[in-house]
Amino acid sequence: MLARQLVSEHHRFTIGFSGVACCSAILYAAAVLVALTQPTNRLTFPMILAVAILCRLVTLFPPPFLSTDVYRYAWDGVVQHAHISPYRYVPGDPALTFLREPNRDLFDNINRRNYAVTIYPPGAQFLFYLITLISPAVTCMKMAMVLFEGLTMFGLVRLLGEFGHPRERALLYAWCPLLVWEIGEAGHLDSAAMAFIVLALLARYRKQAILTGLFLGIAIMIKMYPVVLLPALFRRGEYKMPAMLAAVIAFSYACYSSVGMRVFGFLGGYVQEEGIKSGERYFLLELIHHVAGLQNFPAALYLLGCAFVFAVLGAWCWSSCCQSDSARSSVAQTRWFDLPPRADFLPPATALAFVLMLLFSPHYPWYVAWLLPFFTLAPTLTLFTYICGLFYLCTTPLAVGRGPSQFLLNEILYASVLLALVVEVLLRRWPLHRRIIPKYDTLRRSD
Repeated sequence: MLARQLVSEHHRFTIGFSGVACCSAILYAAAVLVALTQPTNRLTFPMILAVAILCRLVTLFPPPFLSTDVYRYAWDGVVQHAHISPYRYVPGDPALTFLREPNRDLFDNINRRNYAVTIYPPGAQFLFYLITLISPAVTCMKMAMVLFEGLTMFGLVRLLGEFGHPRERALLYAWCPLLVWEIGEAGHLDSAAMAFIVLALLARYRKQAILTGLFLGIAIMIKMYPVVLLPALFRRGEYKMPAMLAAVIAFSYACYSSVGMRVFGFLGGYVQEEGIKSGERYFLLELIHHVAGLQNFPAALYLLGCAFVFAVLGAWCWSSCCQSDSARSSVAQTRWFDLPPRADFLPPATALAFVLMLLFSPHYPWYVAWLLPFFTLAPTLTLFTYICGLFYLCTTPLAVGRGPSQFLLNEILYASVLLALVVEVLLRRWPLHRRIIPKYDTLRRSD
């Protein structure tokens, strides 16, 4: 019903996108609580899959209205089928005039079509080419992204099983409303990146170094941000993984090297446009500027601080991978994560991904979708608050990208995350809630 209401709101206001988002987040929170605390039977998992599929089918066929990025995906595929590099011309260039009329619906809806070449890396371009072989229609592209979600679910279910957790915990991923909106409705490419990230996690858990490097390399070549996971997925003395990753990246760029340095597309322009270089988009930097005497704190120094944070996290990853198998259990099986010793890489990987988002404060909700697999495998109240908080707040009038309204949005979001962290620390230190809600494993055994 809520998925259908999302589509309906585009045509006729009833409760607004923020109303639908709020109701969806509350329902999702209740479902997560049930999935983590209650026993199941053989019908539970099929029901979870059925609801997840139906929600996406409801949003799949209507034209996308939350974002127009998917039109660029299809256009890049069409351009490649004309034997032209998508990095060579902007869509509005006269050289591509002959492609406009047969693909008028795509061209008319492309954002930045008159001044920006594609920003998507070579791995994404491979996907666009293959998907548009079937059809250049936007619905086909959205369908492909939903199918990648199926691959993500497969990897999560296998990992949950090998961790000794019930497969029904996959609800934490499958029922998240952010995915229904941003993958099912908008068809964002992050779905494909998530699929290969999860496959890389599965391969890392199974100590398959070559596959880990292959899948992580593909994920990086689809969306750049998974590169931060490299320190966590590396195993001491195992250099096949980084070698394979480097080979995937080199091969991918070599396939589009005919355009020279333009193979990086609109990346430089995007860095300028989004305030990444100037520092305007970093909430924590803006927060520093609100402190008396620090109004001129330089963005370069903030970025240096970010580099230091990642250096510390990298050292944690290195110390973790250097520990013996007997010592790993004390790292992985902590109060925070109920994980087997071989999954000791998951807490550092989760920290790297989460800290990246906190430091660079994205103001588009689909940018944080890749945190959901980590939340599914190692759920925490803090991560839940961040994902659902950004999802909801981005549907409110505060979400304007920059300025006082966006700063207030981030103040609410980061304050909520900090509060959730404090609550979680207190609950794990004094687990009074377990007297009210018994542990899931106990209920499952009794069932």
